[in-house]
Amino acid sequence: QSGYTLAVLNVGAPAAGMNAAVRSTVRIGLIHGHRMLAVHDGFEGLAFGQVEEISWERVGGWTGLGGSKLGTKRDVSPLPRTLPKKYFEEISANISNFGIHGLIIIGGFEAFTGSLELMEGRTKFEELCIPLCIIPATVSNNVPGSDFSIGADTALNTITTTCDRIKQSAAGTKRRVFIIETMGGYCGYLATMAGLAGGADAAYIYEERFNIHDLQVNVEHLTEKMKTTVKRGLVLRNERCNDNYTTDFIFNLYSEEGKGIFDCRKNVLGHMQQGGTPTPFDRNFGTKMGAKAVAWITGKIKECSRHGRIFANTPDSACLLGMRKRSLVFQPITDLKEQTDFEHRIPKEQWWLKLRPILKILAKYNIELDTSEKAHLEHITRKSMALEGSI
Repeated sequence: QSGYTLAVLNVGAPAAGMNAAVRSTVRIGLIHGHRMLAVHDGFEGLAFGQVEEISWERVGGWTGLGGSKLGTKRDVSPLPRTLPKKYFEEISANISNFGIHGLIIIGGFEAFTGSLELMEGRTKFEELCIPLCIIPATVSNNVPGSDFSIGADTALNTITTTCDRIKQSAAGTKRRVFIIETMGGYCGYLATMAGLAGGADAAYIYEERFNIHDLQVNVEHLTEKMKTTVKRGLVLRNERCNDNYTTDFIFNLYSEEGKGIFDCRKNVLGHMQQGGTPTPFDRNFGTKMGAKAVAWITGKIKECSRHGRIFANTPDSACLLGMRKRSLVFQPITDLKEQTDFEHRIPKEQWWLKLRPILKILAKYNIELDTSEKAHLEHITRKSMALEGSI
């Protein structure tokens, strides 16, 4: 036995693969010799003492389960999306009551903002000076510091298969356009990627502003498309891409402009996008992240313990485990603050925006294919000058 106690909690909406992460966290923690606690209902559960010890057998078979076994409330259906600020006293009391030495928080943007609040609370409450680790798990994929989050892959697969089924429903009818609304808040990841995977003619997102001219171009493109052999169209719209160009508005516009050429149907996919069972990628990803988080937090606890007590108030004692390109890295959450647009709950820079031009190319729009980023080649010319000199 290590003599340390770790608590694991789920924050925010459920995402497929969360349970796989909890399972690997608990089991790797037990292998390290820690006492593992499961917190139900996120930060609220931590405040109200909904904490119980979790054993090896309890998490058996959790890998393939969708949703979140810890975060779901059985008596009240809406998920508590409470942030810890108003519960600081209760949370710090429970941390000392249960003797928690480290927190592993699995969740989406709420997990990130909640952990930042816990960091702020460290000045007043000494109990909050314990190592924290966040594992990003949300279908929206909007957590700063990570290219991917647990659950996004499952959501994408679900949207793509649903789009295929919806398109298939028009196999008998000629000339039909479907307008489909996807989840993701202000983050257009799901709409963009599902557009690429499902063969969409357009995907409207918040990050790339669009106006009536763009809508007009899309309608004209679909009108032209209906003259070819393919008589079906698919348009995706992110739920918060525009306050005024709502799904109904776009549906009405397409219906009016396409009169006599094509008819329209609209679909709001809703919560089925969260997917049922997690995909192999999410299961594997969740398991990896859980194991890595425990290994890191064990090292941090040992580093921060002085004479049997743990005191961690450095910025690097609260980290987010994110996937950056091909490596999993721990980043202090205070450093990620600058990279975040808190109002819209999205990172300021998103890697997948560079893939947007491919949507247009695949949908056969008449566009300039030169979408490369321009760069200065000064250093190369200088080198060649030097070479000429030496020759």
